[in-house]
Amino acid sequence: MPLLPGAEPFRHDGGEIGVLVCHGFTGSPQSVRPWAEHLARRGLTVSLPLLPGHGTRWQDLAVTGWQDWYAEVDRELRALRERCARVFVCGLSMGGALALRLAAQHGSEISGVAVVNPANRIHDPLAVALPVLRHLVPSVKGIVSDIAKPGSQESGYDRMPLHAVHSMRRFYRVVDAELPQVTQPLLVMHSPQDHVVPPADSERILSQVSSRDVTERRLERSYHVATLDYDAEFIFEETDTFITRLTAGMGEDNGAHPGDVGGKEGAAASG
Repeated sequence: MPLLPGAEPFRHDGGEIGVLVCHGFTGSPQSVRPWAEHLARRGLTVSLPLLPGHGTRWQDLAVTGWQDWYAEVDRELRALRERCARVFVCGLSMGGALALRLAAQHGSEISGVAVVNPANRIHDPLAVALPVLRHLVPSVKGIVSDIAKPGSQESGYDRMPLHAVHSMRRFYRVVDAELPQVTQPLLVMHSPQDHVVPPADSERILSQVSSRDVTERRLERSYHVATLDYDAEFIFEETDTFITRLTAGMGEDNGAHPGDVGGKEGAAASG
């Protein structure tokens, strides 16, 4: 099956710092490729996989589940760990949830987590009917391209298969229960004007993780797919700053000092 434009996985062999970037539900690597390419230009080793069932047609997603999506990013993380001295994980939307579960499961093997508009639950009241509804209704309208910037488009599905939505809902419950196991330095960037994932999801994640080194940034000018929106460069710069701080002095004292930030902080993106 031919891939959608930009849906190809992206990999760059750089230095001893590795970054795994995870795209979201019904999207593809295209939505976060500028983020990955920016990190690659900084000399990092970068892996941006295509999640199973994504990047082709929505019917292919209907026969996959969260275990398949998670297994893919878990494999990529293990490959990066073999290649790199330090590894960070990043993600957009459901990709953020995947990144957080990797952090919960792999502990000190991950040096930090950066997420953009991370998803934590499905808020539609009809979600409770998914166990039955998914057998009656194959798909519903998609959620791609929630972007404020004119001319910027996300490559993804215009339909969401309800079998996969049901699996995603179960996955969010798994991740939510594991949030207290997330102890790594954490960068959370979220949009107040997100029409897909409300700010409440970021608030829940921030309140449940055990990370002591937490940075929160607001993406005031962007909608959900902020990595393709007005605040994209801000996201890239903040990720740079986050990784650079945590890897400063590598080869001397291994760099990370979780107490440096002095607790949880918040700031707004100015543009």
